[in-house]
Amino acid sequence: MNYTEKMLRDDALKGKTIVVTGGGSGLGRSMTKYFLELGAKVAITSRDLEKLQNTAKELETETGGNCLAVQCDVRHYEEVETMLKTVVDNFGQVDVLLNNAAGNFISPTERLSANAFDTIIDIVLKGTKNCTLAFGKHWIDTKQQNTSILNIVTTYAWTGSAYVVPSATAKAGVLAMTRSLAVEWAKYGIRSNAIAPGPFPTKGAWDRLLPGDLRDKFDLAKKVPLKRVGDHQELANLAAYLVSDFSAYVNGEVITIDGGEWLKGAGQFNLLEAIPEEMWDQLEAMIRAKKAK
Repeated sequence: MNYTEKMLRDDALKGKTIVVTGGGSGLGRSMTKYFLELGAKVAITSRDLEKLQNTAKELETETGGNCLAVQCDVRHYEEVETMLKTVVDNFGQVDVLLNNAAGNFISPTERLSANAFDTIIDIVLKGTKNCTLAFGKHWIDTKQQNTSILNIVTTYAWTGSAYVVPSATAKAGVLAMTRSLAVEWAKYGIRSNAIAPGPFPTKGAWDRLLPGDLRDKFDLAKKVPLKRVGDHQELANLAAYLVSDFSAYVNGEVITIDGGEWLKGAGQFNLLEAIPEEMWDQLEAMIRAKKAK
């Protein structure tokens, strides 16, 4: 067994209906595929209906599962309500909301227009709020139990990060929403959790954020103590566990899966790993010499 293999047993998600926003590509597609393999019915949403439909057909062929493509711009609450109704009409109910839709710019903040800043806030924070509110109200009104919300955040949601300020701002809001609703909505049988992924390469997102040869110049694997980036199956395994009944006692948790990346950046003296062994020997000898005096 290794980290690229599937973790949960067959049919672990049988009987569940899951909605994945931004499910047409990248990590959303990878998580959706595993959910289908585990027996769930999955609805994927984004603004690009043609892309969604192609992805849904591909995933049904690959998994033998039932994948529904539903066009929805999560920035608009009325579209979210329509999307929810479509899923319920097709599948009878919905049990899990995975807020995965996102956007980002890597840029000095002063170079961003107000509209560019708003675009990220609207997709990430407002979009997550719209979906969470619509689905939460539906579950509460229908008295449906054993439901859950899973949000995809980032490790810089709690530290902040230069050059991705709109994303950091929006993800911090999603993180606060996750923890707040875990307490407030638990009485309705709604769990709320989040995943904070480190570097997981996806062609679309990484090409936009690091175009040309920038990906080679900024090798993110070098920032990770494990010296590698994440495999999509690792994230899919974690997501599947958190939306399954095996995690019924996990609520309000944010799980980091980044190979130790953010901790390496947070430690004040972590850069000392660049010191060669010979220099450590010299430093130790100097310290011993001082103590001997």
